[in-house]
Amino acid sequence: MKYLYVVEREGRYVSELREADVPVPKAEEVLVRVAASGLNRADLSQIAGRYPPPPGESDILGLEVSGTIKGSDHRVCALLAGGGHAEYVAAPQGQVFPAPPQLDLVAAAGIPEAFLTAFANLVVEGGLAAGARVLIHAGASGVGLAAIQVAKLLGAYVAATTRTSEKLAALTAAGADLAIHGAPRVVPEIEQQWGRDAVDIVLDPIGAATLPGDLAVLAPGGRIICIATMGGRGPPLDLSLLMRKRARLIGSVLRARSRAEKAALVRRFCGEILPAFQTGALRVMVDSVLPPTRAADAFQRLRDNRNAGKVLIDWRGQPAPV
Repeated sequence: MKYLYVVEREGRYVSELREADVPVPKAEEVLVRVAASGLNRADLSQIAGRYPPPPGESDILGLEVSGTIKGSDHRVCALLAGGGHAEYVAAPQGQVFPAPPQLDLVAAAGIPEAFLTAFANLVVEGGLAAGARVLIHAGASGVGLAAIQVAKLLGAYVAATTRTSEKLAALTAAGADLAIHGAPRVVPEIEQQWGRDAVDIVLDPIGAATLPGDLAVLAPGGRIICIATMGGRGPPLDLSLLMRKRARLIGSVLRARSRAEKAALVRRFCGEILPAFQTGALRVMVDSVLPPTRAADAFQRLRDNRNAGKVLIDWRGQPAPV
């Protein structure tokens, strides 16, 4: 089979299609013929050598795919710890779930990592309930747009941020009640619209640049969930304010969780969230779809923060191995 090999040279990504054996599924794994794979910033961190796959998982890039079970026409999505950017992947059976029947199979590759990350952090970690006020940073990312939709589906009010004014429309299209451009505007705009100490849950992939503002707008007993550190790992934190607000600062990652934990998460997601794709209440907001031969452009688009939504690799044009 072919798979993507990507490196960074002089600030630009270079990709090539390499050959490897089709993976042989182990116990409780299934072989998926990949239709499309989704790009994530975790891929960029792995390329940079900062985010290796968990022990025993594939070294090939890629954390989410759509496709069909080998030997059948059963359409599926799969959450992975590695191996997705390839023609085939051996996926843990508990992390495979049906692709929504009316959704294009390529677009379905944008569900697993983005929507499960949103669900795991807003609902499981954050305890999201109807009527809550939620702040979502990097709202135009794949995870951000998924999180806006999941929060709205569950009855929350949502403020979302972006560094790029051109992406404000994407936040509004996803359902955000407040679409905020630029970090300096977050606290004043939220306080103007919602009042002081109004936010119950913050989903924060930025870190250093946003954590002080998160705490400033947080309601007593609120939760800040940190899922990445795109803006730095060492933010100043007013511990006295953290204590006065009885706030909870939660660190969370998805990739490193055990297969058993991911399987339980997928089961709950399928029961509580997945049906909303069938009704149209949720949708994958796709930024761009490129073939594997243009993967370097896809990775560069993600790194340069030019995407609003998911960047996907379409593997359907690749010939099946003999």
